[in-house]
Amino acid sequence: MEDRMKQNPEAMEAFISKIFTNISSLKSAYILLQTAHTPYDPEKIQAADKLIISELKNLSELKHFYRENNLKPVSVSPQDSHLAAEIQEQQSLLRTYEVMVKKFQSEIQNKDSEIRQLQRQIEEANQKRVKLENNLKLRGLSMKESEGLGEANGFFPADLTPELFVSAVESAFKAIHDFSKPLINMMKAAGWDLDAAADSIEPNVVYAKRAHKKYAFESHICQRMFSGFQEENFSINLDNLTVNKESFFHQYLALREMDPLDMLGQNPDSVFGKFCRSKYPAVVHPKMEASFFGNLDQRNYVIGGGHPRTPFYQAFLKLAKSIWVLHRLACSFDPNVKIFQVKRGSDYSEVYMESVVNNLIMDETDEKPKVGLMVMPGFWIGGIIIRSRVYLSGMKVSE
Repeated sequence: MEDRMKQNPEAMEAFISKIFTNISSLKSAYILLQTAHTPYDPEKIQAADKLIISELKNLSELKHFYRENNLKPVSVSPQDSHLAAEIQEQQSLLRTYEVMVKKFQSEIQNKDSEIRQLQRQIEEANQKRVKLENNLKLRGLSMKESEGLGEANGFFPADLTPELFVSAVESAFKAIHDFSKPLINMMKAAGWDLDAAADSIEPNVVYAKRAHKKYAFESHICQRMFSGFQEENFSINLDNLTVNKESFFHQYLALREMDPLDMLGQNPDSVFGKFCRSKYPAVVHPKMEASFFGNLDQRNYVIGGGHPRTPFYQAFLKLAKSIWVLHRLACSFDPNVKIFQVKRGSDYSEVYMESVVNNLIMDETDEKPKVGLMVMPGFWIGGIIIRSRVYLSGMKVSE
């Protein structure tokens, strides 16, 4: 070896330099492989694998070159030495291939696991589809019609159940409460006497707290918005247009997720547009509107068929939509959901009524509490009673 280096030191130095360079490259590739695992990046891992294999091949070629160009020990024949080197090289390659095979087997197992998971998801989706088809058949709807609605509006049909109606009732009750807030605030800003206004809606109601007079305004909104609810046309002239159960449910599904202003933008003269046009003047008195805005321009615009983009009218549209879709849903059932209202002065019944105030103090006398205001009507759906929300007059509340 020393003689070889003395004979051609530059070549040997270049050879050793290549070895060190190759080892450095191999080390860098291994570092890349490690970093590709955190965070896990399959593409970087694959690239690092290829780089390591390439550097191992280069190192193997250098080893072959050295063995072929340097003297072997005297005790071993050239043929045996060459054969031993080849065996060692093949064993090294075999170990490399074994690592690669294990890696591929692991990837195959992962893919098999993903395939099984997707198959389970397909089976679950098929089961849901069969269930949905059965539900639609019970209502006389085709799957094609249902999918058309879903693609157009970005939703999937719901089951027509009492629970769905109860949820819609809760949404309508919340919408009444939400609209009463800006209405009361604008009355305050316009200088209205809220006590007198509440008494004009329903006189002689004895409120436990002054703040409870807000229920008078919620009752006013409720009475106006639910007027005509028991009729399938909701007291709107439909030019003798008849609508079947399936059409009512289609309308509910199509409208429940839409923005009401977008609905009216697409068709301002739709049945829903006519509904809004009739209910807005009923809920908002002209004296109220004149005090709010200084004129009746918005009122006249609505009556004339327009739908302004003012914040107040948009708040009203949210209310109108919640009542409208509740009506569409009520008419989807067979028989129709029935509405019932509670008159002022009626005896309180826990079967048919629910107090909007929770912390009431009940007297131990035999006299039952009396209804002062109905804030939300009740409903019969099959054998289920959805209780009316009422405010009881003359009651005390615990602090």
